[in-house]
Amino acid sequence: MTTEQNSAQWSQRFEGTLHPMIEAFNASIGFDIALIEYDITGSQAHAKMLGKVGIISEAEAKQLVAGLEQVRQDYQSGTITPTLADEDVHFFVERQLTVKLGDLGKKLHTARSRNDQVGTDTRLYLRDQITQIKQLVRNCQRALFTHAEQHVETLIPGYTHLQRAQPISLAHHLLAYIDMLERDWQRLGEVYNRTNICPLGAGALAGTTFPIDRHYSAELLGFDNIYTNSLDAVSDRDFAIEFLSASSLIMTHLSRLSEEVILWASQEFGFVSLTDACATGSSIMPQKKNPDVPELVRGKTGRMFGHLQGMLVMMKGVPLAYNKDFQEDKEALFDGVNTVKVCLEAIAILFEFGLVFKPVRLAEAVAEDFSNATDVADYLAAKGVPFREAYNLVGKVVRTSLAVGKLLKDLTLEEWKALHPAFETDIYGAIAPAQVVAARNSYGGTGFEQVRSAVERTKARLETDLS
Repeated sequence: MTTEQNSAQWSQRFEGTLHPMIEAFNASIGFDIALIEYDITGSQAHAKMLGKVGIISEAEAKQLVAGLEQVRQDYQSGTITPTLADEDVHFFVERQLTVKLGDLGKKLHTARSRNDQVGTDTRLYLRDQITQIKQLVRNCQRALFTHAEQHVETLIPGYTHLQRAQPISLAHHLLAYIDMLERDWQRLGEVYNRTNICPLGAGALAGTTFPIDRHYSAELLGFDNIYTNSLDAVSDRDFAIEFLSASSLIMTHLSRLSEEVILWASQEFGFVSLTDACATGSSIMPQKKNPDVPELVRGKTGRMFGHLQGMLVMMKGVPLAYNKDFQEDKEALFDGVNTVKVCLEAIAILFEFGLVFKPVRLAEAVAEDFSNATDVADYLAAKGVPFREAYNLVGKVVRTSLAVGKLLKDLTLEEWKALHPAFETDIYGAIAPAQVVAARNSYGGTGFEQVRSAVERTKARLETDLS
């Protein structure tokens, strides 16, 4: 289609043609072609509705549906390809349909605008993507769970302020991320519900004079409901913003996990080793294995945040109803979808094939610090010493132990009794790392009994909840 033909599709209101640069600037066909399957599906539902209510004949509706299916097949086979002159995916499909059916193809757009059409296409696209992403979240949870199930009694230092705080179960640590991802999975379901509302039939902004049946169109397309306000229908992009927000939280969680893996894989920590499946080397330092996967996920998180911020800023000053600004939602949405999908898949592969925990090194780590200091205070409190007094006493113990280069486990019983007569030989068992962890048996805590229960609950959820 030439520029002259392009101007003709707008109506006889236009006498001249678009400047070539403006034609390119205005076109979205370069990226919204990603919606072609959904545009065809939505158009088929619209054609069926037109036939049902008598706006066109049933025979014409069937011809339109069949013609659209042929356009789909031709595109999939590469027989037809869009050009800049098509401007957008909607004109491309309509032009191809008109080539096949002649004037009948021109009837398809009756009682419809590109404004409600693109809103419908985008929701159909995102609905499918959310379903796929929810499954990727589940896959990522299962990859983490495999390690959690194996490491209930493997200890790892727990940190606050990136300072050694208290030893915890490695499974407990991994289950925390599984729970974060569970909230992400739930949020995606909520976004899906608000995405699954049909704007088709809202027209350009005010509805249509034709006796359409919007509920029928929505039913054909599997929507749960329809928009009740035509202005809102064509101008709402909340669902896209909510998706990018939910995806930003997914990326936040993946980025936090990635940062931990990067630290754990360093020589300073040495808690995991990277396999060749998910690590790369240095161009000049042959001894190195680089944690590229978590680093890339951490980097791509900022990219997702940028899409969310861009969408919010794009929407903040747009008056009702549809405006060309909305064309800017596509690239952010498409890239956001692709980014969160590839990062979820990469993290799942990393935990399935790319890293191995080192229990011996982890056991050494929890035995070489003062992270059992709170348990000394708890020990005294259990023997009737006021906790704050016990707390201050233990602080003194840590200070004096550091001064002589000892850990708490190295103090003799005489040294303990010199600090307070309540200390007995059972202090050594109380501050052993495994006992320190096991003793935290409050619901949701890191005690082995609690963690085993959490593992069983999580296993049941991941095995049965496949939706």
